[in-house]
Amino acid sequence: MEKEVRFTKKRVDESWKENVSSPGEEGTPRPEESREPAFSNFLTSLGIQALVQMGEMQNPATGKTESDLTGAQETIDLLVMLKRKTKGNLSQDEEKFLSSLIADLQLKYVQHRHAS
Repeated sequence: MEKEVRFTKKRVDESWKENVSSPGEEGTPRPEESREPAFSNFLTSLGIQALVQMGEMQNPATGKTESDLTGAQETIDLLVMLKRKTKGNLSQDEEKFLSSLIADLQLKYVQHRHAS
């Protein structure tokens, strides 16, 4: 006995393509096109990475608190390099935030290095 198979045609909403391919009103970029990730978010993610490496926070991937002071030093060095390479290109707030982040992480690093 043969079984009847019915196919339902899928309806795909492709209207999103119009929003992506056409510019906003009067040729201005759409907000999603002009959005740029905040530099402070990038710096914060590196700061959190250094804190995880120092054992200040749990590693979100493993759920464990582990210490990798060599990795922490490399992350701090990366932030120092970013500060040097972006000199003159940051807003005052970004510059203050980066300097403060580096100083805080360096202090914690020294504390962990002396505790080992």
